[in-house]
Amino acid sequence: MPKTGFAALALMSCLAALPAAAADTLPAAPDAARYKFDAAWPKLPLPNKWAMGGVGGIFVDSRDHVWVHAATRDVPNYARGAEQSPPAGDCCVAAPPVIEFDAEGNVVQGWGGPGKGYQWPSYAHGLYVDHKGNVWIGGSQTREGQDKSPADGQVLKFTHDGKFLMQIGSAGPSKGSLDTTQLSGPSNMVVDPQANEVYISDGYGNHRVIVFDADSGKFKRQWGAYGKPPTDNDIGRYDPAAPPAQQFRIVHCVRIAKDGLVYVCDRLNNRVQVFKKDGTFVKEYIYRKETRGSGAVGTIEFWPDAKQSLMIMNDPGNFRIHFVRREDGQVLSSFGHYGTYGGELDRNHEAVVDSKGNIYVSEDRRVQKFKYAPN
Repeated sequence: MPKTGFAALALMSCLAALPAAAADTLPAAPDAARYKFDAAWPKLPLPNKWAMGGVGGIFVDSRDHVWVHAATRDVPNYARGAEQSPPAGDCCVAAPPVIEFDAEGNVVQGWGGPGKGYQWPSYAHGLYVDHKGNVWIGGSQTREGQDKSPADGQVLKFTHDGKFLMQIGSAGPSKGSLDTTQLSGPSNMVVDPQANEVYISDGYGNHRVIVFDADSGKFKRQWGAYGKPPTDNDIGRYDPAAPPAQQFRIVHCVRIAKDGLVYVCDRLNNRVQVFKKDGTFVKEYIYRKETRGSGAVGTIEFWPDAKQSLMIMNDPGNFRIHFVRREDGQVLSSFGHYGTYGGELDRNHEAVVDSKGNIYVSEDRRVQKFKYAPN
């Protein structure tokens, strides 16, 4: 496995939670107008002539370090001249699939790629750093690629510095949403430290949330939309005039709030569904019902106040970031619009928030920071 480390920034464990005193200083309802594009993050150019591929996963750990999971194969040939033999130009080489940045935007380390004992995903999707500092990744390819790359039916677990620990599932096509041995396009994951369980939004090919023991990989339980057994019915294209679908379309994220509620993004159905940890359905919120295309609910993260009073919702279909009151699902404010210049949103895929309220948005081949300035 290729790995690049930087001695000046020593690797540390990610065990510390956000201190309550720090969380209590954050406002419960930030004003979206206070967000400004931060052109100084990350520090550019990236080291070692790196060029980043399509960013399919992003996460902020307990130290406000930003992790990305990118698709190496997305780096175009014209940007890989320096890795050819002999070199065809000064720029560039494909960056490692997993990169860790510090809060200032400096690269701490990079690692990942095919290695012994596991099957690296064909197309990057999802990244989560758990309470022990371990890094989880998935992949979104649901069928064999034109280059004969296999479908992604697996989730991988590594140490903080890239040592392989465990694989759940295996590369290859779906065996259906009721099969407990194989995934299909797992989009994201979250670990519940209390029960030591990993929840996977399984996701692009299957239509479910599935839960495993976070150390052994033993299957625990699964559910589909409304907490019912998952199905793989052909429900056709999304129709905003139709009743809410009884099946997930793309399960694009899963997150667990401090109060134990499990939040699931059903991207192409434009909704968030909320469950208890056992899969019991609690409620749902539907957003921008007329949105087709990429859907209105890409990912959610919780505002880092003590009560997690808000959800930060990435809306890829409308190129927006919404601040949603968690108690009742109401959108309080929003920012963003389409464009390819810095500070505009172009194929915004995921959005995450750090302990200071800063928001990081992943797109094709870049991550943008929007700095929160409450005063």
